[in-house]
Amino acid sequence: MEENSEEKKGFQRWYDKDPVLRDALELLRLSAPDDRKEAQDYIFKLQEEVAADVIERIYEMVTQYAGKGNRWYDNDPVMLRAVEVLRHADPKTQRIAALKILQSLETKKEL
Repeated sequence: MEENSEEKKGFQRWYDKDPVLRDALELLRLSAPDDRKEAQDYIFKLQEEVAADVIERIYEMVTQYAGKGNRWYDNDPVMLRAVEVLRHADPKTQRIAALKILQSLETKKEL
């Protein structure tokens, strides 16, 4: 049993490498579905910066995992697509998006 718990401790998600990105996605995960819309729309604008072949892989992944995966965003096909676009963006774009997401969700909390 200890080996499994040690393995889990060492597991990192792709967005854990950047604390801002990690916090943005965690806040997004905890947000109400209606509050996620603005973040999703912004992330989809990033598609212009992600190569066409990557977009094709994203659509294949969405088809494969939508509603079947264990990640918090797997059950929402729109959020799954948005997070996958973000995952394939370059680190600078990810950080800019994360800051925008945090700003957007924090503003909604204040209202």
